[in-house]
Amino acid sequence: MAQIPSHVPAASYPSAAAVVQLLKPITWFPPMWAYACGAIASGAGLGDRWLPVALGVLLAGPLLCGTSQAVNDWFDRHVDAINEPNRVIPSGRMPGQWGLAVAIIMSILSMLVAALLGPLVFAAASIGLALAWGYSAPPFRFKQNGWIGNGVVGLSYETLPWITAATAALGSAPNSHTLLVALFYGLGAHGILTLNDFKSIKGDRQMGVRTLPVLHGAGNAARIACLIMTASQIGVIIVLAEANLITGAVLVAIVLALQILCMIRFLRNPEGKAVWYSAIGVGLYVSGMMAAAVSMGSQLVPSVAAG
Repeated sequence: MAQIPSHVPAASYPSAAAVVQLLKPITWFPPMWAYACGAIASGAGLGDRWLPVALGVLLAGPLLCGTSQAVNDWFDRHVDAINEPNRVIPSGRMPGQWGLAVAIIMSILSMLVAALLGPLVFAAASIGLALAWGYSAPPFRFKQNGWIGNGVVGLSYETLPWITAATAALGSAPNSHTLLVALFYGLGAHGILTLNDFKSIKGDRQMGVRTLPVLHGAGNAARIACLIMTASQIGVIIVLAEANLITGAVLVAIVLALQILCMIRFLRNPEGKAVWYSAIGVGLYVSGMMAAAVSMGSQLVPSVAAG
């Protein structure tokens, strides 16, 4: 490996490219997708409210999700120095305390944008930000336990963006059907996040990270993940049917049936098929999310204003 000559001073601040790497744009998709689902599910005409919705997309993806990535990398910097030394902080591309500074600055920007969108959005964003810090930072560090950490991320990445989008689109709190569907999809994401833990069972066990595969073994963790994803979508189907959104309920049921076929193959070899199921099963899962959202929005389900 080439050495930097001693006469070349080390950078005292990060480059723009290093900041972007820290915020990990590829991770912004799930909350932005959930936000799009929430906006569509609201049934609100977005013509007069395009600016709040656009600001909400910015809030869900680059700001709140980007903040969570910066926080996570800062508090995992010592572990990453061992396992992934080429990441932006341990490699030195994000020198000194800049990783923490970026996380704090992004937190402040997130709250400023959330404040522009009204008290309900501000409250939801505050919860999301608190969960982002609690997930990675001591004393909570929710990520140390797969049951808690995956639940926190699922609610932050799916439920909160969905509800926030519906609120921004409507200018008021969404109805109970929207809240329940958002909650179920956030709970189901717990199973999706468990799939990501299969690739690092050995390292997690060595580092004391108690993911579900570490806690319960690969086979049991796979069963738990599939059960959670299945149960959550059954909940969505029931909510849609109760709201007389039969087309949406049928579409989600079809998508779930296809997932179950994939789950059968995944359960035969959890460690070997986790990546495969993540690609196919998760794609079906998020397709079901959009189908549910379109069904709800097309029916113009009336909203219920808060308080």
